[in-house]
Amino acid sequence: MEFPIAFTSSYLFAFLMGLASSLHCIGMCGSIIGTLTFSLSPEIRNNKKRLLPFVFNYNFGRVTSYTAAGALAGLASSVVTLPIPGFDGHRVLQIVSALIMTGAGLYIAGWFPRFAYIEKLGMNFWKLIEPFGRKLMPIKTHTRAYLFGLVWGWLPCGLIYSALALAATTGNILQSALTMLFFGLGTLPAVMGVGIMTGILKKLSTMQRFKQAIGLFMIALALLAAMPWLNPMALITTSHTGLH
Repeated sequence: MEFPIAFTSSYLFAFLMGLASSLHCIGMCGSIIGTLTFSLSPEIRNNKKRLLPFVFNYNFGRVTSYTAAGALAGLASSVVTLPIPGFDGHRVLQIVSALIMTGAGLYIAGWFPRFAYIEKLGMNFWKLIEPFGRKLMPIKTHTRAYLFGLVWGWLPCGLIYSALALAATTGNILQSALTMLFFGLGTLPAVMGVGIMTGILKKLSTMQRFKQAIGLFMIALALLAAMPWLNPMALITTSHTGLH
């Protein structure tokens, strides 16, 4: 089976980034789900079967916003990478993406706390839409849970921006949107697990060596984003193609 390089260097990486970053952000996401949960009636809050659809719809809304942001990143990158003599816009985007991902890895590992300042980039937009999230409280329906997630998916986050940087390197609106969709799917196990595996997840998120391992993993992904020809799956694809 052949794996297109675009898939192995974008969708798969984005999913792995989601897995890696979600444990680091469990405190933020956990508090938001906590806000959603406590806005529900005790009958729903104390019944996990009834609570799960609300949590799912919240996350569905959140991932929808990530996907929309990915489409916007793809649109922006398609403009940046317009053919200009002597200028390889796509290559520039790859390098910038790798630098941002490296910063995110160092941040997760605790070696570059100033990376958090990148979150200020989206603060003005967040101030505009955050009141809409407040107006949805208390959450009484699945639709409101989805809309709540739709708003909170735009919460400024440096790690989301690093995924957007990766998405922008696709140079294609659809692929960029799908990249962020896969990133969002990667965050689901940890975020959906809040309330079920809270103790384990929080313990992992506070272990310094675990955070450093995740940070180094992100840096490794950044190197592969900067040098996609080193991607093991791409090498397998190339070798497989050469046999025919």
